Amino acid sequence: MVKINRSEYLDWLIRWRGRQIIKVVSGVRRCGKSTMFDIFRSYLLNDGVRQEQITMLNFENIDYEDLTDYKKLYHYMNERLLPDQMNYIFLDEIQHVANFEKAVDSLFIKENCDVYITGSNAYFMSGELATLLSGRYVELKMLPLSFSEFCGALTETGLSMQQKFARYLEFSSFPYVTRLGLEQRDAKEYLMDIYHTVLLKDVVARLNISDVTSLENVAKFMLHNIGNLVSPTKIANTLKSQGTKVDQKTVDKYLRGLTDSLLLYEAGRYNIKGKQYLTQQSKYYAVDIGLRNVLVRGKDSDVGHILENIVYLELLRRGYRVYVGQLNDGEVDFVAISPEETIYYQVAATTLEESTLERELAPLRKIQDNYPKYLLTLDELFNNVDYEGIKKRNVLEWLLKKSE
Repeated sequence: MVKINRSEYLDWLIRWRGRQIIKVVSGVRRCGKSTMFDIFRSYLLNDGVRQEQITMLNFENIDYEDLTDYKKLYHYMNERLLPDQMNYIFLDEIQHVANFEKAVDSLFIKENCDVYITGSNAYFMSGELATLLSGRYVELKMLPLSFSEFCGALTETGLSMQQKFARYLEFSSFPYVTRLGLEQRDAKEYLMDIYHTVLLKDVVARLNISDVTSLENVAKFMLHNIGNLVSPTKIANTLKSQGTKVDQKTVDKYLRGLTDSLLLYEAGRYNIKGKQYLTQQSKYYAVDIGLRNVLVRGKDSDVGHILENIVYLELLRRGYRVYVGQLNDGEVDFVAISPEETIYYQVAATTLEESTLERELAPLRKIQDNYPKYLLTLDELFNNVDYEGIKKRNVLEWLLKKSE
């Protein structure tokens, strides 16, 4: 099996290699966490580490069911540690081990143990992990394939960049889909399986939800409304008008479960002038457009929001915290903030019509600071233009890092 090159994630693991801190890899189910461990293990072997120094356990494999007791796990590992050598320990789906943090902590404090773990994203993202391993871990947050990674995995030749992007949106960014030969029926069945697995195991089971139908109605409503400002009260009122009786507190609980499971990502609002984070109303984006499209029927007007969704996830991959920019009389699609910089982004399908161009530029022109400002579109004409400091770029080239 050919493994997809995911160099940024591998570089992160290499950078933290050997440091006495627990390395946690989190992400939605099937985004490639276990495969990333395999790739890193191959790197270690090629770098001179002997096979005897590496132990990899996947607790979804029944072979290791006896080790789901933390004491047994610790003794199993302790008996296999090589003295005076670094031992690389990979514990996959660690949430199946009750009180796993006791075993992990006991291994982590040994100077010759380098510990890496993955687990159910609902457990890891809920804040429980931070409580259990407070101050003793660093986290690599994985996403499904970027457009650049997807292009690298395609076996078809002669495709234009636009054709590749169409496949990316249609078949999804989950790595395994590229091994299905881009067969639409197979991809759809696979994506539905991911959806039901996440919903039942990471949301229903964890939050003890009895009304699964209402949860699904909320999930589909949110997937249909990616890129729209919503609140639990607004969602509850809309669903009620459509015949689904669910109150604001229940919607809030469901949203927490859907974001903890990483089916959805929340983009809160940021007041650009006041430099303040706002708590009321957010926008939500899907972890994968292909998954979203098999669950809700899209329409032509979705194109702009779909592009927003793709750009939002790409900014997360590039290490930014991403917010919706709030102005006194308008908004900017994204404010991307890192310790080094702040960047503003507007996203639109096309701005070839003068009125559309002016509408998209207007919010960026109202910002008084000197941070970089970008307009990303699918336009191939006039795709590298500077409008008084606002840089228009082709979004596909930007995704492939062929432009700023």
